[in-house]
Amino acid sequence: MKKVKVEFKNIVKKFNETTAVDNISCDFEPGTLTTLLGPSGCGKTTSLRLIAGLERATSGNILIDNEDVTTKLSNQRRVTTIFQDGNLFPHLTVKKNISLGLRPDLRLNSAQQSVLDYAIDRVGLTDLVDRKPGSLSGGQQSRVSLARALVRDRPLLLLDEPFSALGPSLKSDMIELVDQISNEKKLTVLFVTHDPEDAKKICDLSVVVGNGCVSPPILTTKLFENPPKILRDYL
Repeated sequence: MKKVKVEFKNIVKKFNETTAVDNISCDFEPGTLTTLLGPSGCGKTTSLRLIAGLERATSGNILIDNEDVTTKLSNQRRVTTIFQDGNLFPHLTVKKNISLGLRPDLRLNSAQQSVLDYAIDRVGLTDLVDRKPGSLSGGQQSRVSLARALVRDRPLLLLDEPFSALGPSLKSDMIELVDQISNEKKLTVLFVTHDPEDAKKICDLSVVVGNGCVSPPILTTKLFENPPKILRDYL
C-alpha cells in the first residue's frame, strides 16, 4: 500500500463563537505513527474529525497525498477511523461486523472473503466469529473494530482513544498490535490519546494540542526530554 501524507493548511474550525481549531498548519509524514497529545477539549478529536470528513473546516485546506479533500465527503476519503466506542452493531456477529467494512449488504465475493479471513486471523478472532459484541470482553471488541478497519484497506488510520476503556495490559497489547499492523500495511496513523505512556510505547512522532493549536511534529523521545509548558501542566 502506498504511504500517504496528511497536510493541514491554515485550518480553522469554529462551533458558533467557539474556535476549536485555530489556524493550524501541520504536516504528518507518510508512513509515520503520530500521537496527538493534550488535555480533554483541546481540539484533538476535532482535528481527526476534520481529516475524516466528519466535520467541515470553517476555513483552510486539508490535503491527503497532495489531494485537496477539504470539501470531500467522508466516504470519498481514503481514511478509516476507530472511535472509543468502536461503533459495533450489537445484533450482528463478529464476522458480520467486520464484513461491513467490505460491503454494507454483507454479500462478499471470494476475494473479499479471503480479505475477511485474513483480518480475522490477524487480530486473533478466529474462534469468536459467531459471537455478538455483548458477549465479548473490551479487548475483544477492540479487535473487532481494528479488523473492520483493516479490511477497508485504506492508507490512513485515525484512532480516537479507542483503547482508553481497557486495562493497562489489554491496552498495551492493542497498541502493540496497531504498531505491528501499521508497519505491515505501511499505514499513516494518527493516534489521539490523553495518556503520554501510549505515545512513548509506539509513536515515532508526537504533536501537542492545546487551546485549538497544534505544535509541529517532534520525535516522541525528544518531546518528553523537554516538554513544552502546556504538556508539563497537563502531565
